[in-house]
Amino acid sequence: MSNAHEHGPSCDCASCGDPRGMDVLDKYLTVWILGAMAVGVGVGYAVPSVTEPIGNLHLVELGLIVMMYPPLAKADYSRLWTVFRNWHVLSLSLVQNWLIGPTLMFGLAVVFFGGVVPGLPARPEYFLGLVFIGMARCIAMVLVWNELAEGSTEYVTGLVAFNSLFQIVTYGVYVWLFGLVIPPLLGLESLVAGVTTFDVTPMQVFRAIAIFLGLPFAAGILTRYVGTRVKGETWYDEEFVPRIDPLTLVALLFTVVVMFATQGGAIVASPGDVLLIAVPLTVYFVVMFLVSFGMGRSIGADYSTTTAIGFTAASNNFELAIAVAVAVFGVGSGVAFTTVVGPLIEVPVLLALVNVALYFQRRFDWSGRTDDQPTTTSD
Repeated sequence: MSNAHEHGPSCDCASCGDPRGMDVLDKYLTVWILGAMAVGVGVGYAVPSVTEPIGNLHLVELGLIVMMYPPLAKADYSRLWTVFRNWHVLSLSLVQNWLIGPTLMFGLAVVFFGGVVPGLPARPEYFLGLVFIGMARCIAMVLVWNELAEGSTEYVTGLVAFNSLFQIVTYGVYVWLFGLVIPPLLGLESLVAGVTTFDVTPMQVFRAIAIFLGLPFAAGILTRYVGTRVKGETWYDEEFVPRIDPLTLVALLFTVVVMFATQGGAIVASPGDVLLIAVPLTVYFVVMFLVSFGMGRSIGADYSTTTAIGFTAASNNFELAIAVAVAVFGVGSGVAFTTVVGPLIEVPVLLALVNVALYFQRRFDWSGRTDDQPTTTSD
C-alpha cells in the first residue's frame, strides 16, 4: 500500500490522536460534512430552481469524478496482480457483495416496507427503491471512505474493478430476482402489483460505470504512468501526490452540497419519509461494515486490507441505482426518491464508520497477514 504506515505510541497521525498534515479539513471533517449538508438543503429549499443548472452542468457527476481521482492516481497499479491473485480476499468480497449484501437489503426492505410488521404499512415504491440500492455495489465513494480510514488503495481499487465487471452482467438479473420473483414467493404480491418487468440493460449499467469509475480510473493510471516516468517514483509519491490529496476532501464537500441541494425541497417537505427510509439504510451500512470487518480479520487480513474489504461491502453504487430508477419509474416516483435519499444517509453514516475503523486500527492487534500482503502492526 502506497500510504502504509506503522502505528504506535510515537505516531503523530490523526488516527493515533493527532492531526495529520491537512489538519483543517481532516481534523474537523465531520463538522464540514454536516455544514455542507445543511448548506445544500438550505440552498435547495430556498432556491428550488437550482436543481436545473446542477443537472444541466452535471455538477454531481463532476464532483464524484474529481473526488475519486486522487485515490486512483495514488494507487500502485503494478500490485493489482497481487490483489487478484489473492483468492481469499476476492472470494470473501464476492460473498459479501453478491450474497450477503443483496439478501440483507432485501430483508430490510421487506421488514420496513413489506407490510409484514404491525404499524408499518406496505410501501411498494420504497421497497423497490431499497432493492435498486441493495443490488448496486459501490464503485465510487468507497474510494474516499477507504482513503480517509487509511485502507489499502491497491486492494480497494482491485475490488472495485472486480465488482464493476461483475455488476455489468448481474445488476439487471438481481433487480429482477429480488424485485419481481422472490416477493410473490413469500406471499408479498402487493409489493410488485402492476410491475411486470424491469427494463434494465447491461448498457445502462456499463454507461454508469464508465462515467463514475472509468474516467477517474483512466486519469489515475495515465497520471501515474507519465509522472513516474518523467519525474521518477520518489517525486511522484513525495511531491505530486501530496499536492492532489486535498482534492478528494474538497470535491467531497462540493458534491455533498450540490447533492443535497437537488433534494432540499423534498427533504423539507417529507422529513418523516426521509427518516423512515434512513432507518433500514443505516442498519444496512452498520451491519455490513461490522460483519465484513469481522470476516476480514477471520481470514488473517491486516488492517489496510480489512478496511478495503469492509468499506467495499458496506457502500452502494447510488449513482447507478438513481439512474436506473429514474429511467424505469420517472424522476417523480417514490422509487427514485428512495434511491436519492440513499447517498444523503450514506455520507454521514459512512463518515462515522471511518472513525470506527480508525478506532479498530488502534484497538486491535493487526499482526495477521493475507497470502500476499506485508504485515502492518498497530498498538
